[in-house]
Amino acid sequence: MEYLIRACNNKDLARLVELCSNHAAFEQAEYDPTDKEVLLEKALFTDNPKLFCFVVESNKQLQGYFSYTFDYSTWDAHTFLYLDCLYLEPAFRGKKIGEVIFEKLKEIASINGCESIQWQTPTFNKRAIQFYNRMGGKSKDKVRFFFDVNQVV
Repeated sequence: MEYLIRACNNKDLARLVELCSNHAAFEQAEYDPTDKEVLLEKALFTDNPKLFCFVVESNKQLQGYFSYTFDYSTWDAHTFLYLDCLYLEPAFRGKKIGEVIFEKLKEIASINGCESIQWQTPTFNKRAIQFYNRMGGKSKDKVRFFFDVNQVV
């Protein structure tokens, strides 16, 4: 299976939103695509991007993506790369693409002075957890919370 991993560009945004929707469905989460193309464009394609994204392309069609940010850990007192999303369409899973993606992430992290890469996955995603363990990832059990700051309580 031939594929290319490359930086996301403006022309990819419509398909990226579709992939985000597929990703959310896979993770049994809600997703509202409203204005996402515009918002992602603002986050990705500025002088100081808030988000970085690569896509997996095969036969001129996007089949996956991964996105990341840079953050700082108080406890560890160092910068880390936070892998926000990693998604591959079902036909592209189990093809060793994830291993190539993590090598790319390690390279990006190293170039940017990061001492670690952090990410999360749903507890029910056993296949991903097995993959991450096989790749040498270490887990921390936590429960993720969030507040919707626009919601009135």
